[in-house]
Amino acid sequence: MKDNPTILGIETSCDETSAAVLRGDELLSNVISSQIEIHRRFGGVVPEIASRNHLTAILPVIDEALEKACVSKSDIDAIAVTYGAGLVGALLVGVSAAKALGYALGVPVYAVNHIEAHIAANYISTPKLEPPFLAVVASGGHSGVARVDGRNEFRMLVSTSDDAIGEAFDKAARALGLPYPGGPEIDKRAKLGKPVIEFTDRRKKHSELSYSGLKTAVVNYLHTLEQRGESPVVEDVCASFQRTAVDMLVGFATAAIDETGIKTVVAAGGVSANSYLREKLAAEAKQRGAECYFPPMSLCTDNAAMICARARDMIKGGVPPAGLDLNAVSYLKIKGGEE
Repeated sequence: MKDNPTILGIETSCDETSAAVLRGDELLSNVISSQIEIHRRFGGVVPEIASRNHLTAILPVIDEALEKACVSKSDIDAIAVTYGAGLVGALLVGVSAAKALGYALGVPVYAVNHIEAHIAANYISTPKLEPPFLAVVASGGHSGVARVDGRNEFRMLVSTSDDAIGEAFDKAARALGLPYPGGPEIDKRAKLGKPVIEFTDRRKKHSELSYSGLKTAVVNYLHTLEQRGESPVVEDVCASFQRTAVDMLVGFATAAIDETGIKTVVAAGGVSANSYLREKLAAEAKQRGAECYFPPMSLCTDNAAMICARARDMIKGGVPPAGLDLNAVSYLKIKGGEE
């Protein structure tokens, strides 16, 4: 393999079909076809519909990524694809496309862990970043704090025991009658409200990261108002929910800084685009003398550039490519993470 291989990345874990081309440290293209408008009418992602739309979009998106990168298929040295975690039907579209293209071109295919890729997105936006550092994972399906001791060395220090923070945002937004995706809607309305509602922390153990209780607290609050014939101040509910959800995750991140002594922190995942999370995490890190980095909005949501970045480190680290028996895995943790 070349020192700076040309990598084609493919991402289809949920409702974005994405392909990107990375050569060494240079991102040549990153094409994303979103299904948000399709799923908005249903209030959330419908797996079967997502899979069908990936089938329609996958080849045109790959072609567009190659065209924008001014790269032909014969220039590709390796292919990287998300094999988990995510919606199994959606993942299978990307995995099948990667294996077929890899076989046809005679190039290796690298199976990428979606959570690890979100963390690796920071290497694109912050080239000077090097381990060790802490990663605050905040996405639709995963939440927690990971310790990164090497480009291929990840360990979850804490992870959610049930709902992820992004899932909680979406469910709270749905309860409030806000459109999908819920995260940006809550963030926007929270800026107009005040965090005056105390949502009780119902976790059995405060050492446990959990969002199911917070989600239920919001629903119960709204039902209580409804029974009284009262209407909620949506902006205040959003501000209160957002403060509680973010403070919980940032609390675990600051505890990790204190316990490990690591002074570099990055954010990863779709919810890392949340304005309050960025403000709170940056402030808490600064107070502890730590540097904090955030990927740009284009690298927060699901994208193939991060898949390329993760595969680049796998290749350099001697991680073997996948075989033709590669399959999609809907539930997947960080390798070496807690079970």
